[in-house]
Amino acid sequence: QVQLVESGGGLVQPGGSLRLSCTVSGIIFSQDVMGWYRQAPGKQRESVASVTSGREINYADSVKGRFTISRDYAKNTVSLQMNSLKPEDTGDYYCNLRRMSAGVVRRDYWGRGTQVTVSS
Repeated sequence: QVQLVESGGGLVQPGGSLRLSCTVSGIIFSQDVMGWYRQAPGKQRESVASVTSGREINYADSVKGRFTISRDYAKNTVSLQMNSLKPEDTGDYYCNLRRMSAGVVRRDYWGRGTQVTVSS
């Protein structure tokens, strides 16, 4: 069974920085995609950033140039460095492991989430 545990959320002022970390336990396959999603109050969950097994990285347009995702394949961790935070970055952030097979999504695994609040 795959388990994901996030850490690093909190309250930060606009323009500040936070680093989120996610530790994954269980069986992980080389083709698994890892990433971060967020859900703001009253809105749908959206993808923030992801990194594939081939180290291809994708960012939401709203965070490009401010957020950086990194993955440690040996330690099974994925982190999200968030700089120049804005109030609209506020939300619950979820770590995700997407299990792929033959290019098809087989299953999504989720952490419980960590809250990020950007406010003065």
